[in-house]
Amino acid sequence: MSDTTAEPTGSLTSESPDRPTDDVELAVDGLVKRFGGITAVDGATFEVESGSMTGLIGPNGAGKSTTFNCITGIHEPDAGTVTFQGEDITGIRPYQCAEYGLVRTFQIAREMANMTVLENLMLPAKRQRGEALWRSVLPVTRREVVREERELLERVWDSLEFFEIQHLAEEKAGTLSGGQRKLLELARALMTDPEMLLLDEPFAGVNPTLEKKLLEHVHDLREEGYTFLIVEHDMDLIMENCERVIVMHQGSVLAEGAPGAITSNERVIEAYLGGEV
Repeated sequence: MSDTTAEPTGSLTSESPDRPTDDVELAVDGLVKRFGGITAVDGATFEVESGSMTGLIGPNGAGKSTTFNCITGIHEPDAGTVTFQGEDITGIRPYQCAEYGLVRTFQIAREMANMTVLENLMLPAKRQRGEALWRSVLPVTRREVVREERELLERVWDSLEFFEIQHLAEEKAGTLSGGQRKLLELARALMTDPEMLLLDEPFAGVNPTLEKKLLEHVHDLREEGYTFLIVEHDMDLIMENCERVIVMHQGSVLAEGAPGAITSNERVIEAYLGGEV
């Protein structure tokens, strides 16, 4: 934990015991990102435990999305390290990040609008034999491509059913509602066989019914062993669903700990919660 971690009210030290290295899925250490004269991320340091659901909160401009971008290779950090499952992945490209099993979603869903929902889910699977043209046309290798495509299609339908969007399979993704697009984006992320998912405001703009459904799916996936780091502005949602919360302020980690310690911490209340919990 960084030396900026707050301790006064509801000391976070007792909520943040040292954990064995094997339990840490993601470790961010001294992360810095500057844009010209603006320091968007300023020495952010935190860890995410394997199999956990961790919330990352903070006011607009706190550096949350930029931190996500630095972790997942969209931005190259100016300083600091990102370690995933014990391997240094600092500065790798987004596709390499996905190969490692670290996958993210975005505030605004980025579906292939002119492709069907089913086609959107067929694309992300790793190492598809049919991606090589010669395998698709030569008789011997084509049989393997066809077999793999059938297996992939079964996985896609399983995913459609899991997220209860099978009735939308043949719909163009661009015609979906905001909530349906969020379900599709999460389903698409899972088709990459990830180990950890970074969700950037997954519930923003989602109606209450779909929000509940999406939350249920996230909890089900967490029970299956997936690790989640979630950026979300809905404080109640984070406090009720995450066992650990990281608070960013002005690019740095202000505090981290269990929800109860965060909501009673005076520095967090002053900096982020505006004097109310």
